[in-house]
Amino acid sequence: MQRGNSKHGAVLDDQMAQEVRGIARGPAGGRAEEWHTPEPAGEDQPEVTVAPNGDFGRGIPNGVGSAQGEAFSRFGSYLGRNAFPGDRTALESSARAMTAPDDVIRRIAALPEGRTFQNAAEAWHASEGRTA
Repeated sequence: MQRGNSKHGAVLDDQMAQEVRGIARGPAGGRAEEWHTPEPAGEDQPEVTVAPNGDFGRGIPNGVGSAQGEAFSRFGSYLGRNAFPGDRTALESSARAMTAPDDVIRRIAALPEGRTFQNAAEAWHASEGRTA
C-alpha cells in the first residue's frame, strides 16, 4: 500500500496521527496557548447576564419581551423576505405561503390598498389600530 510519505513508515505515521488527534478534533480553543484564553470576571465585577435587571425591553415601552413586541415578532415571522418591498397583495400571498394564522392574515388584509411596504416594521405600524 502506497503511503505517499517517504520520510516515515506506517507505524510512525499512525503514531503521529494519534498524537494530534485531540488537537484536530478537540473543542474550540484546544489549539490556543494558555495566554490566549480570556480571564474570568473578577470578584469585584458585576455578574454578566443576558438582560441586566431583567430589562428585555431596553427601557422602551412595548419593546422586546412585551406583549406588543412579541406580537410584532410573530407578525414578521410569517412574512418572507421575498415579499418586500411589496403591497398588501404580496404580503398576503407570502403569509399564506407560510401558513400564517388567521389573526396575521386579518392584520395584513387591513393594510391600506396601493401602498408599498419596505419591511415588516413599516407594515406593522400601518396596521396598528386596525383589526388584529
